[in-house]
Amino acid sequence: MKRRPLPVAAALAATAALLLTACSSGDDSPKNNDKTAGAGVGDSATSASPSTDTAGSADRPKITFPEGVENKFEAWKTGVPAEDAVLSDVTQTVNAVDDAILRGNANSATHYRQGKALVSAQKWVRAWLDEDLTWTGITRYFDPKVKIADSDTATAVYCADESKAFNKNRKTGSVDKSPSDESPYVTYSTQLEKNSKGVWQTTEVLSKRGDKTCAP
Repeated sequence: MKRRPLPVAAALAATAALLLTACSSGDDSPKNNDKTAGAGVGDSATSASPSTDTAGSADRPKITFPEGVENKFEAWKTGVPAEDAVLSDVTQTVNAVDDAILRGNANSATHYRQGKALVSAQKWVRAWLDEDLTWTGITRYFDPKVKIADSDTATAVYCADESKAFNKNRKTGSVDKSPSDESPYVTYSTQLEKNSKGVWQTTEVLSKRGDKTCAP
């Protein structure tokens, strides 16, 4: 996810579940405290802060972030309706996992994740909670690439810039803005399947921090 990685033991427990296949979907360890990279091509940026609701569907729960927390999705449309529908739900799965961390509920990402991706998300959120951490700031997502295999199967690869996101102690409220040795840029590779309600759910996730695909 974002900002500075969790302590080693927690990070290993969380990221072990993410190493599923060489090209699936993507969650990193708790986000670094950085996020800003080269922009992609296409539409103007969309923001998921403080609230977001995509596709205008009652089947998609509304997500509200607290003040000071924002996910920005830049150039997040390809102009192809089918691909943009996939990206809309990618936005929602990113926001849903962040919302789970912010609210402290490891089981709240089930609407947009299933299978291995849901298991990894639950472990990831639990790692944050075990360390009494949440986060604040801005994460920028950019340069999305979508491939649709058939009517209910797709892949999406996208970048994250965590340079403006920071760990926050859940109990004291203190924010850690100290420099990190790790790259703030993360490449996410995801696999998605459309469920019976038309929601593109992420089923597998793989992330790589500092990969040249996203890092400047």
